[in-house]
Amino acid sequence: MLGFTGREARLAGRVREMEEQNQLLRRQLSISQSHLVAAMRSSNHTPTQNFVQPTHDHPGPCPNQEADVPKCEVVHVAIVCAGYNSSRSVVTLIKSILFYSKNPLHFHLIADSVAQVILQTLFYTWSVPQAEVSFYLADNVVPDVSWIPNKHYSGVYGLLKLTLPKVLPDTLQKAIVLDTDVTFATDIAALWKIFSKLSPKQAIGLVENQSDWYLGKLWKKHRPWPALGRGYNTGVILLQLQRLRELGWGHLWRLIAEKDLITMLATSLADQDIFNAIIKQHPYLVYNLPCQWNVQLSDNTRSELCYTEVTDLKVIHWNSPKKLKVKNKHVEFFRNLYLTFLEYDGNLLRRELFGCNNTKMSLKDRELSKLNEEDPCYEFRRAHVNSLRTHLYFLDYEYEPSADGYDVTLVAQLSMDRLQMVEALCKHWEGPISLTLYMSDAEAQQFLSYALSSEVLSSRKNIGYHIVYKEGSFYPVNFLRNVGLQQVNTPYVFLTDIDFLPMYGLYSYLKKSIQVLSLDSAKKALVIPAFETQRYRITFPKSKAELLSMLDMGTLFTFRYHVWTKGHAPTNYGKWRTATTPYKIQWEPDFEPYIVVRKDIPEYDTRFVGFGWNKVSHIMELEAQGFEFVVLPNGFIVHMPHAPSFDIAKFRSSSQYRKCLKILKNEFVKDLSKRYSKVFDMEV
Repeated sequence: MLGFTGREARLAGRVREMEEQNQLLRRQLSISQSHLVAAMRSSNHTPTQNFVQPTHDHPGPCPNQEADVPKCEVVHVAIVCAGYNSSRSVVTLIKSILFYSKNPLHFHLIADSVAQVILQTLFYTWSVPQAEVSFYLADNVVPDVSWIPNKHYSGVYGLLKLTLPKVLPDTLQKAIVLDTDVTFATDIAALWKIFSKLSPKQAIGLVENQSDWYLGKLWKKHRPWPALGRGYNTGVILLQLQRLRELGWGHLWRLIAEKDLITMLATSLADQDIFNAIIKQHPYLVYNLPCQWNVQLSDNTRSELCYTEVTDLKVIHWNSPKKLKVKNKHVEFFRNLYLTFLEYDGNLLRRELFGCNNTKMSLKDRELSKLNEEDPCYEFRRAHVNSLRTHLYFLDYEYEPSADGYDVTLVAQLSMDRLQMVEALCKHWEGPISLTLYMSDAEAQQFLSYALSSEVLSSRKNIGYHIVYKEGSFYPVNFLRNVGLQQVNTPYVFLTDIDFLPMYGLYSYLKKSIQVLSLDSAKKALVIPAFETQRYRITFPKSKAELLSMLDMGTLFTFRYHVWTKGHAPTNYGKWRTATTPYKIQWEPDFEPYIVVRKDIPEYDTRFVGFGWNKVSHIMELEAQGFEFVVLPNGFIVHMPHAPSFDIAKFRSSSQYRKCLKILKNEFVKDLSKRYSKVFDMEV
C-alpha cells in the first residue's frame, strides 16, 4: 500500500497502534489527574490507622492536615542514584515532588559518574527556580560498603544510604531520604513537618514493612535478617543527621553489620537489612511514620491494609523488581498516578516561589530579558538563547573508542516522525552513533518502549540517545547537533542527518581514510558525496559502480539537484564519477556538504533554527578557520524520501520567516568576518 514494503507497512501499523495507545493513555491520565485534584481538595475524609499496631511507641492515627512548614523553609531531600535506568527513575520522582511542592527544595544527589553527568546537565538545562541541587560522587564512599556481600538487584549502590551522615555536609542537620522508585501524591513539606515530632533520642523515621518478609513466613527455610516486629522499609526515611553523627553512626552500623554477617553471610535487601538490625538492638532510634508515607507495592505486599481510600495515600513505592507489573487491587490507579508524572511536561514545573528571595536569575533568563519582544524576529532570537531541558544517555551506553586513534562517531538528530529511520541507519553503520532526539516527555516514553522492543536497537550499546525536550515553536536543529557533538568520545565525527543511509562499509572506509589523509595533524574536512532517491522502495547500491549505474538509469540523483544545486555543486560530482583518489575542492557560498572532521571543531550556530542556513553557516565557519575540503572517491550516502518537515512548510508559507532568516544571515556573516578578520564576497 502506498508503495510500502510489507515490513514498512507493519512498521506504519506499529506507529499507528502506538498513537492509539497513547490517546487511550492520555484519557486514563486525565481521569487519574481528576482523582488527584479531588483528593487534594478533600479534607474531611476519615483518616486511617497505622498498618499494624506495633507493640512499641507509635504515632497513632495518620495526620491529615495541611503542612504548616514556613513557606520559605528549605526542604532537603537526599537520593542515591546510579546508572542510566536510575537516572530516568529519579526524574519522575522529582517531577512528582515539584508538582505539589510549595517550599524551596534542595536535592542532594549521591550519584555515580554516569548519573552525575546526566543529572548535572538535566538540572542545569531544566532551570527550576525553586530547586537547588548538590552532587556527591558515590565512588568516593563505595569502599565504605563494598565489603558487604549483597544479593539485592540494586548492587553496591543499594548500601550507600548507610553513609549519608558522612557524605552530606556537616552543616546539614536533617534530610528526607528517598529511593528513586517512589512517587509523591502530596506536598513533601507535610513529611518534612514530621521531623518536629521526633523525640530527642529518635534519629530515624520509617514506615513499617508491609509484607511478612522479616517475619520469615514467606517460604520454607526463609531466614531474614533480625528486625523489630515486621521490620521497616527504607524507601522513605527521615534522617536526623546530626543526632546520628553524635551517636558515632559510622562505627555503630559497621559493628552490627559485621556481627550479623557472620551468620547471615549477605544482605538480601541491601541497606534495609542493616537498618533493621540496628533498630532491633537500638529501638529507641526509630520513629514510626504513618504507613501512607510509604505504601509498598512489593511482590508480597499487604499494603491494602494501610488505607481505605487510595486518595489517602502520600507516597507510593514501587519496591518490586517487577515495578509497575506488581499485583494490587488499585494498581491501575497507582500506575496512572505514576504515568501522569512520567509523561508530564517538565517545563511546566518551572514555578517561581514569590516572597522567598531565594531564586536566582539564570543566565538564560538574563539573556532573554535583553531581547526586544517587539522585534518581528523575536521568536528566532529567543530560540538562539534558549537553553532546552536535556537528558543525556536516555538508554545504556557502553563504548570504548578503538585503540588505533582513528575512530569516528556518526552524529545526527531527529524528531518523533523520523524515529523509524533509526533501525535502517543501524543496519548500515556498525560504528558508534550519537543521536539527539527532540521530543515531548510523552514521546520520550514512546521512544523508550520502541527502542527496548526493537531487536536491532536493543542489541546495540554503542548508540548514545540524548533527549532534548520540546519547547518553543521552532525545531532547534543546531542546538540538537551541538548536544550530539558534545557527547562524542571518539577523536572524529561524521556529521550527517537521520534521513541519509551510509553505504555499507562506510565506517571502516572512513577510519582508513582518516589515517591515510592525516586528519590528526591537518585542518581537513572529508566530504562524503550525497545522493537521493524519490522512491520508497529501492535496492540500495552495494558499491560505487552500482550507484553510478542507478544514476544513469535515473533511480538516483545527486542530492538536491532539482531544487538547491548550490548546496552540493562544489563536490564536483562529474569528477567524482571517475576519481580513484581523494581530491581537493574549493568552498563556495551556500555549500553544505556532509563531512568527517575532528570532534574539536566549532559548534553549530544556534541562531539558525528550523529550515535554512543551519549547515551552511557551520561549513562557512570551517572555511573561515582555514579548513581544506577533500572529497572521498569511494564513499557515498543516500537520502531516503519522507514527508516534508513542518519547518520547511513554515519557510515556504511565511514571508516574515524568510525575511528574518535573511536578517540572521547578514548578522552571522558580519560576526564571522569580525571574528576571523576575513571578508566573504557573497550575497546574503
